[in-house]
Amino acid sequence: MTTENLSANKEQPGTIISYVNDAPNLCSLAGLACTLVAIYCSIIGVYAIAMIGMIWAVAFDWADGLIARRMKGRTKQQGVFGGQLDVLIDIVSYGVTPAILLLSYGGFEPLFLVGAFLMMAGAAIRLSYFSTFGLVGGKHYTGLALDNNSIILVFIVLFAGFFSQETFSYILYASCLILTFLNVSQIKTPKLSGAPRNVYILAGYTLGVTAIYGLIFINQA
Repeated sequence: MTTENLSANKEQPGTIISYVNDAPNLCSLAGLACTLVAIYCSIIGVYAIAMIGMIWAVAFDWADGLIARRMKGRTKQQGVFGGQLDVLIDIVSYGVTPAILLLSYGGFEPLFLVGAFLMMAGAAIRLSYFSTFGLVGGKHYTGLALDNNSIILVFIVLFAGFFSQETFSYILYASCLILTFLNVSQIKTPKLSGAPRNVYILAGYTLGVTAIYGLIFINQA
């Protein structure tokens, strides 16, 4: 437990639900709702909407940090609570959701359980490492940050229509394994979500992806 956590825990805690009355934490929960949509749509095979849910989950994840940094009067307890909430939601958004997407594309065949497990395990290990050691020099992650998984996978799935589902399932499998390897590697990557400019770039990417997948969904309906 960090010094910040210990300091915050010395204060009298509020009710559990009181920490939801906080704009950044509400933003995090909005991202979790998008993740749930992505999981549900992956299971039933509506991949266009699943991709929209995945990219909006990233957008809300980045936005909550931007809001928190600019918000005045936010208590230390709210910040520590929000940090813990972020980590738990990240496991679902960037570990469980891609794993379910992979399983669905693989027809829930046992072979794909291996890749799904590795992706979830990689996410859990990556987040545990970050929670323990934090950023290198306050600016860089060790290993590829997990939000990149969704950003990249959403782009890769755009090309699914050029292949049979079976062929693409193996392309997706390989992509997930590569991302997992990068997640737990020792490469140093910058904290992209820390710069407002990058948040705006992601916003444009999110809107563009939403428009493209929206059209794909309409054409498939």
